[in-house]
Amino acid sequence: MTSLLHELTWRGLLQDQTPGLEERLARGPVAGYVGFDPTAPSLQVGNLVPIMLLAHLQRSGGKSIVVVGGGTGMIGDPSGKRDERPLLAPAQVRDQAERQRRQLERFLDFSPGPRGAELADNTEWLGSVDLLGFLRDVGKHFTLSYMLQKESVKNRLDSGISYTEFSYMLLQAYDFLHLFRTRHCELQLGGSDQWGNITAGIELIRRVEGAEAHGLSAPLLTTSGGAKFGKSEAGAVWLDPELTSAYRFYQFWLNADDRDVEAYLRAFTFKGRDEIAGLMARHVAGPEHRIPQRELAGDMTGRVHGDIARDRAVEASRIAFGELDPRKAAAGVWQMLATELPCAPLPAGATETTSVVDLVSSTGVVKSKGEARRLIEQGGLYLNGERVSGGEAVAGPALAGGHYWVRSGKKNQYILRPARS
Repeated sequence: MTSLLHELTWRGLLQDQTPGLEERLARGPVAGYVGFDPTAPSLQVGNLVPIMLLAHLQRSGGKSIVVVGGGTGMIGDPSGKRDERPLLAPAQVRDQAERQRRQLERFLDFSPGPRGAELADNTEWLGSVDLLGFLRDVGKHFTLSYMLQKESVKNRLDSGISYTEFSYMLLQAYDFLHLFRTRHCELQLGGSDQWGNITAGIELIRRVEGAEAHGLSAPLLTTSGGAKFGKSEAGAVWLDPELTSAYRFYQFWLNADDRDVEAYLRAFTFKGRDEIAGLMARHVAGPEHRIPQRELAGDMTGRVHGDIARDRAVEASRIAFGELDPRKAAAGVWQMLATELPCAPLPAGATETTSVVDLVSSTGVVKSKGEARRLIEQGGLYLNGERVSGGEAVAGPALAGGHYWVRSGKKNQYILRPARS
């Protein structure tokens, strides 16, 4: 399993590792875990780094364990946070934990067997821990000076940190101890902001069990502009298809900066060195084609949303940017675009012989028939990808599913849908 460290290194996914980890991996398969607290309605692209750590662990022959923090999620991890987070109701945590399960199945193989990934909710063991026993069996192994040295705590001392969040480190350490005892888990993985919590668990196992455990962390990714990876202008990019559509998800990756796309291909796909090098060589030869971005966007969207939604997102994107004949697109593509672009129902009684002026003015695409005529005279009105010429032009045949696609000017696009859809 020593190939795991080499793989993570060239992919830019390795920052810290505990002494002796390489030697332990050389002795044979190891079980490792990552924890995700269900404090948001979904995992997001910012969670992909630890997810990919688990995926590479599994592909190298190890056992990947996902801990959904149903228990710790009700406390809140202070790591990387400036302010105290609001506590969530137990029912909300359970609902969000179930959503995470479904999202992770897109990246990990949960098939039964020795190499199948496993999923656990730390409510199973934290829910039955009594306060006095926890303080006696866990708390006594941590001094205040040790805990105050951790970055997750130090960074919050000035702004204030409650005892609830201060104790989070102990709960995560106990997670590691429990998994070590019950599932022979010897490795915890996570982002570099989790390193303090990871080493706390390793220390607890050493003190309580007299045994060696290990940790591994990945760097926190930032964009070439210095921003934290995972945010778009519209906010978080979720891994839940109900929260971020396939089209918007595809656009997020397609818009990757030229300076970032190679790092994203390494970190978030399973493409090999040679394939990535080939994509980047083609990019140098023709950067306007954005070939690496298209490969990245297609790979990630297919994984999260499935092949059908990915293919529709690709077609919808090509249509929106004038790269594909709109008459070749299926109805599903127009249904997708109708949720992303301004959309209005076709007026009752509209047919192929309805004048374009009436069509666009009655649906709100333009404010008046006079404005429609002026746009046509200036050559600025397009219907179904073709420039409208002449004020007497008629709508003509609809696109798949009875839709019409209108563009006024260079950027304003609209979908006119049949009233029944």
